[in-house]
Amino acid sequence: MNGTVKWIGGATLLVLALLVTAGVSSRLFMGSAAEASTQDAAIQAEAVLEQGEETKPQAKEEKLDSPFVIKRILPIDGPIRYGEWHWDDEGVPDGPLVITVDLEARVISVFRDGYEIGAAAVLLGTDNHPTPLGVFPILEKNKDNISSIYNVPMPYTLRLTWDGISIHSSEVENGFASHGCIGTPDAFAAKLFAIAKLGDRVIITRGEKAGIGTSLAS
Repeated sequence: MNGTVKWIGGATLLVLALLVTAGVSSRLFMGSAAEASTQDAAIQAEAVLEQGEETKPQAKEEKLDSPFVIKRILPIDGPIRYGEWHWDDEGVPDGPLVITVDLEARVISVFRDGYEIGAAAVLLGTDNHPTPLGVFPILEKNKDNISSIYNVPMPYTLRLTWDGISIHSSEVENGFASHGCIGTPDAFAAKLFAIAKLGDRVIITRGEKAGIGTSLAS
């Protein structure tokens, strides 16, 4: 497990991968998980000593037991490029699904029970048709959706708003954009569609950071 720090943005806490340069999304690595745990423990110990209290290691364990606290970031080396996607849910327990999208990083991440199981570069909206910030429940699923506005196929649609914003399959290539939707590679969209449920939370933010131990709950 890598002690990865990821961007999260907007008013609501959200995790998502990182810097974009010339159509490339980078993931920042800030030391190992062991180093991060050691640093966390040291910070907690100092705070406890300052307060004159006994140490409380169980508090950290209880926090990490939460299904909405980040327990793992996928160990992806190098940038996530347009069209690239990653998926690894082997051994990950069942639990609540949280999907995060970062507009600055142009990356989507999928967390189950706090474990990142999927990540991909995405297409987003333009200044004229922006992808909105906020927290959105999945309102509708439509595997073979065709846009009623643009009359184009939008396979594996996960509808986020009734005015047309959704996650769906798309050709994710540099130089292209959406009308506000979040376009993901076909195979990634199919995997996400298979496990997503109505009501699952999608958090869209811009550019803050989080890591192991950060809460995905608003």
